[in-house]
Amino acid sequence: MKTNDICEKTLADMEEGDKARIVKVGGVGAIKRRLLDMGIGRGEVLKVERYAPLKDPIQINIKGYSLALRVSEGRLIRVEEIS
Repeated sequence: MKTNDICEKTLADMEEGDKARIVKVGGVGAIKRRLLDMGIGRGEVLKVERYAPLKDPIQINIKGYSLALRVSEGRLIRVEEIS
């Protein structure tokens, strides 16, 4: 896979209200399996709903439901911002 600036952005880098398409889900073992089981997969579109007051966790909307992720998990998810 070609690496470029677009693919270098992670979910943890997004701002509230931003929309993005998932390019790659990183991690290994149980962490990656957990993310995939929650519907976080390549090609899915998500929206950052809000951050907690201390910026952790992140609340996103994906596939029509809200989901909270730790910032450390958000760093494993490479995204491409869309409008």
